[in-house]
Amino acid sequence: MKRLIIGLSGASGVIYGIRLLEMLRDIPDVETHLIMSRYARLNIEIETELSAKYVESLADEVHSHSNQAASISSGSFKTDGMIIAPCSIKTLSAIAHSSAESLMSRAADVVLKESRRLVLMPREVPLHTGHCKLLYEVSMLGALIAPPMPAFYNHPKTIDDIVNHSVGRVLDLFDIEYSGVKRWHGTSSSSQSVDREKAPEVLVADPDQATS
Repeated sequence: MKRLIIGLSGASGVIYGIRLLEMLRDIPDVETHLIMSRYARLNIEIETELSAKYVESLADEVHSHSNQAASISSGSFKTDGMIIAPCSIKTLSAIAHSSAESLMSRAADVVLKESRRLVLMPREVPLHTGHCKLLYEVSMLGALIAPPMPAFYNHPKTIDDIVNHSVGRVLDLFDIEYSGVKRWHGTSSSSQSVDREKAPEVLVADPDQATS
């Protein structure tokens, strides 16, 4: 049995956390503990056609964002780690500075101090130096940074394909297999060859300036 804490903070991209819970619900022997911030609940209404109640129904146990006495606030409550998807810059800052003002940051701090796996999916762009510094600081504390950057070698056809792949790759970090992940298996010599007749024409304004 694996036990994971799932945090949804107030950044855009709540679908990543929701899809994570949906995937884990279909995987046997995984127990999920959910924390949602107030703004995560608001973003569920803004960004999806789902409800906070539905998202809560996906988890085995739901904890109030303000409940510092929850089981997951103690290191004696064993877990396999925590995923915050999406991770807001405010939450990132709280973790970087070991702030425990909410259950979200307290649970993350516990995961780090117990040398368990903390995976953060920050969803912010562009990043200024302060943001980059926070990412560096949490990395030095032991957190893994997994921004939801889409891959294209799997030839996604829909937004769901992009979301599923990003979330599936995060589950890889906990050795949890999800069948929906299309994995890279290298290339063959035939796939590397280019059909010159079918290749798109490249137009160059000044041929003398063309580079390889």
